[in-house]
Amino acid sequence: MSIRIHGNRELKTLPGLATRPTPARVRQALFNIWQGSIVGCRWLDLCSGSGAMGAEALCRAAKLVVGIERSTAACDLIEQNWAKVSTDHQKFQLLRADVVNGLDNLQGQKFDRIYFDPPYAGDLYQPVLAAIDRYQLLAVGGELAVEHSPNLEISNLPTALPTLQLCRYKQYGNTALSFYQLEEERS
Repeated sequence: MSIRIHGNRELKTLPGLATRPTPARVRQALFNIWQGSIVGCRWLDLCSGSGAMGAEALCRAAKLVVGIERSTAACDLIEQNWAKVSTDHQKFQLLRADVVNGLDNLQGQKFDRIYFDPPYAGDLYQPVLAAIDRYQLLAVGGELAVEHSPNLEISNLPTALPTLQLCRYKQYGNTALSFYQLEEERS
């Protein structure tokens, strides 16, 4: 199986819905929202799945893409896909880990753009957002986008954390994106 991303580039994907790639319409909308801020950015792709979001960031000249994915089969494909679309001036790193444990390995790093797309029915929203906040992974001027079902109960998605604040919400059919910025930038 495969999907197409920016520049009509083809990425391999795993069969079935195990990696549930972000729909093309949502990918395009996100990169339209973030246009002008991807070139040279440090991108963190959480629950990378097919790796399409990190690949899109590489195609749009992100200087660094770091992904966390627990599936070994998915990681093998992601590494192939990212190697295929990256240039010699870009770096990428993929951590094969549970997302919460993987975030612990990123302490001290900062990311300009963070994309988090967990299994919609899972219970990862609270612990992952709390870890991003606790480890202060979002850079000043950065933004975090969380993909979820529009039917997600609001109690599962915090509106504020000690340093992160919900700043906007967008819905695209059966997919929603909630965006967070650093609290001091919202004041």
